[in-house]
Amino acid sequence: MSTTHKQEVSRVIRASVIGATIEWYDFFLYGVIAGLVFNKLYFPSDDAFIGTMLAYTTFAIGFVARPLGGVIFGHIGDRVSRKGALIATLVLMGASTVAIGLIPSYDSIGVWAPILLLLCRILQGIGLGGEWGGAVLMAYEYAPKEKRGLYASWPQVGLALGLCLASGVVAILTAVLTPEDFYTWGWRVAFLLSALLVFLGLYIRVAIKESPEFEKLKASNAENKQPFVSMIKQYPGNIIRGMGARYIDGVLFNIFGVFSISYLSNDLNMDRTTALTGVLIASFIMCFSIPFFGALSDKVGRTKTYFWGSIITGFSAVPALYFMTAHSDNTLVVWLSIIIPFGILYASVYGPEAALFCELFDTDVRYTGISFVYQFSGIFASGITPMIATALLHANDGQPWYVAGYVVFAGLVSAYSAWSIKKSKQQKESVPTPVLRSRYS
Repeated sequence: MSTTHKQEVSRVIRASVIGATIEWYDFFLYGVIAGLVFNKLYFPSDDAFIGTMLAYTTFAIGFVARPLGGVIFGHIGDRVSRKGALIATLVLMGASTVAIGLIPSYDSIGVWAPILLLLCRILQGIGLGGEWGGAVLMAYEYAPKEKRGLYASWPQVGLALGLCLASGVVAILTAVLTPEDFYTWGWRVAFLLSALLVFLGLYIRVAIKESPEFEKLKASNAENKQPFVSMIKQYPGNIIRGMGARYIDGVLFNIFGVFSISYLSNDLNMDRTTALTGVLIASFIMCFSIPFFGALSDKVGRTKTYFWGSIITGFSAVPALYFMTAHSDNTLVVWLSIIIPFGILYASVYGPEAALFCELFDTDVRYTGISFVYQFSGIFASGITPMIATALLHANDGQPWYVAGYVVFAGLVSAYSAWSIKKSKQQKESVPTPVLRSRYS
């Protein structure tokens, strides 16, 4: 790799990480605030359970909108420009996040308050739906083939940094402001900060070039005219396997990154700032564990890393929720109950995931393919998880064992899907025909 190419790769990685960080900050800031403020400010109810469920419903709507964003920006990225799609998603995401910080409460404008909140959440989902695929794709397509797991994992760090930033900002605001000030106006500051982050991201992204693989595709006029249709026709099995593999990622992240904050503060009476700090520490550690497992997948194999990571991560929820519940008065124990499954074990699936999905599709439909798999599966793997967890907790009289069982189930589904990806690869490689087929590790 020449010095010039190394510099370009480094620039692409920085742009992908910073852009992804901003997008995830915006998206998960909503999740952090939903169970703390939105349930009371935009969905007032005499029943706290109903208010929280309504707030988490709008949280889930963002995930429903993400596949639409994946299809729209995937089409642009596969036909016109990877770079152009990434810039557009960043602007859309930032604008909708700032708008959320400006929406008056239900007491001020009535039913228009939740309607406007829902609309902004949908725009957030569309923006992130196109962002994730483009960010990991640029890193993957610039990477040396023997290091694609590592390079594609760097944009994944943006998730950890985004959550770390979102949790950190909210933790600082809740620590320095009175509960009344935070509820009245303090939470809005966190959303308005997105404007500064977007300007930073745009400054960096404008300078990067298209990926080498996409430039070759454009030069040979081989762009796919209907990438979504081609993806559905040519890769139906890979789509299903990819969505199944994604299950544990979405479930565990939202149990420990979103639901746990509400559970600890509302059900176990832990100080809100303390709960947020536990997620903050786990997110920081994840910044190092994600590239570690991405690199590990380059050495031992993508599907093997993902298979065992899914099983171990899924079962880790059982002891984690036990210690969290039984020792809710012990801050260190609660933090470790979040850090170990979320900050370390979760990275064993999230680190190699980007490269695993990229290898399910060929270049002409790759942006559309990985975006659709990741975002469509996010509806059931991520979007409805806080609602499911809240309902399971309610059904079990406040005990988390149904929730733990749900996480274990997700881990087993993802492990089977990873095994199926490997078997499919082996079967196709045993057929000595020159047909175009997906690539795996």
